[in-house]
Amino acid sequence: MKKIIILIVITIGFYSCTNELDIKNPNELTNESFWKSESDAIKGINSCYSTLHRGGFSRWQLMAYDLRSDVGASFSPWSELANAMNNFIQPDSNFGPLTDVYFDNYVGVFRANQVIANIPNIQMNEDLKSRILGEAYFFRGMHYYHLASLWGNVALQLNTSKPTDLPKTSSEAEVWTQVINDLKEAAKRLPQTYSNSNDKGRITKGGASALLGKAYMQIKDYPNAKIALDYFITGEGASIYALVSDYSDNFKVTSEFNKESVIEWSYIENPTEGTDNDVDTPNHNFGTSIGQFYAPPGIGFSDGDALRWAVGEFEIEKTTSNQRDPRLAATYLYNFTNIAGSSATMVYGLTWEQRYGTSNNRVFFRKFLHDHTRNYEGFRGINNYRFIRFADVLLMYAECLNASGSTTSAYQYVNRVRSRVGLANLPTGLLQPAFLTQIKHERLLELTGEGHRFNDLKRWGDLGPALRTKDPGFNNFKIGKDELLPIPQRDLDINPNMKQNPEW
Repeated sequence: MKKIIILIVITIGFYSCTNELDIKNPNELTNESFWKSESDAIKGINSCYSTLHRGGFSRWQLMAYDLRSDVGASFSPWSELANAMNNFIQPDSNFGPLTDVYFDNYVGVFRANQVIANIPNIQMNEDLKSRILGEAYFFRGMHYYHLASLWGNVALQLNTSKPTDLPKTSSEAEVWTQVINDLKEAAKRLPQTYSNSNDKGRITKGGASALLGKAYMQIKDYPNAKIALDYFITGEGASIYALVSDYSDNFKVTSEFNKESVIEWSYIENPTEGTDNDVDTPNHNFGTSIGQFYAPPGIGFSDGDALRWAVGEFEIEKTTSNQRDPRLAATYLYNFTNIAGSSATMVYGLTWEQRYGTSNNRVFFRKFLHDHTRNYEGFRGINNYRFIRFADVLLMYAECLNASGSTTSAYQYVNRVRSRVGLANLPTGLLQPAFLTQIKHERLLELTGEGHRFNDLKRWGDLGPALRTKDPGFNNFKIGKDELLPIPQRDLDINPNMKQNPEW
């Protein structure tokens, strides 16, 4: 009798489960039930912006660009982090912080693909529809920009993905082609500016054009990069963007979305939040945690240091009024952020000397910290990340002109950046190689700590063991391998169509 009862129970359980799997919850949103209205379209594109708040994007990605270049290093007690970010030693391709970057960029791709696939079928204002599609194309292009920069050969997913998809690995060249196609489509659809203050921070035609220029430059297509950047110089963007008078205003909470900002990611604080991830909970995080990981000891985790050799680059040349380059104090927090020294340099309410004594020579990236507005850091920072500034555009434009043989025409754009901080104009007569060397110096001083150095070095062909004199971590750099990160093994395990990057 027992056996019969057991059989009945198992049969009923099996029958019940089979039917329940086919039952759809009428109260649960699905693709079929969601993408119906203009309101749904706006919510859909807003989810793309929400990706920017995820920890992999707002924290680890900036660190991957800074610390794997020659201007930053990790001396973290978390040895796996220090090795992967700084020493080019990563035996585990599933290492969490870097796979978080990889994963979060694909989250962004997925969300953009949903918008691109579903918005065309919604009956709504056609101008708004086109703009939202432009935003989605931008985000897909931007996420693949980061994937191409850091991993190179990745899977291109251009439709809304399903769990059964097994896309093949695309070459780095194919990924860059897709980045360019998406950004060109975005630039055609996006507005110059937004009239509604609630839309502050949305991507514009200028943002798409600037990133398009960067993408072309990474594949060394300087003529097309110049065409994309013409928007800011001879096109409609020339009347929109300009340099702010005070360089440090680009990195303060009190001067966000200024006229120099081309692409800026907005971060706000909710005091009740309890997580630093992008999750569907009442405690959803809209802040950034980069300050918590970059701030000096006693304030943050100090997982990323700046390297002191670069400080000397700022001291090579004084301003026309015989002052120190003001970008030095805005870029670094160290014992001479105040030129008077450690007893005058303030570090979150105390002097450097009070916190660290007189013999501590560590240097920390300052640009996206909160020391100018509060005496603490945390996982929910409010200081916006300025991804691309107009000064970056001017230096890119000069580099394109120089690469195309128009060195004489390039001077004025470099001089605009120099003039803002009180430096004299460059001496004329530099030949193309010497001018490129000067641009490398200018980009170092203007943009250090903003996440561009790794791609700059890669574009110039300067990544390699020769950088060991500036950064000992490059002793372990292997040409042909370490320009790219390893594809996470977990993806290779579930998708036989994907291939690992060379030498990994």
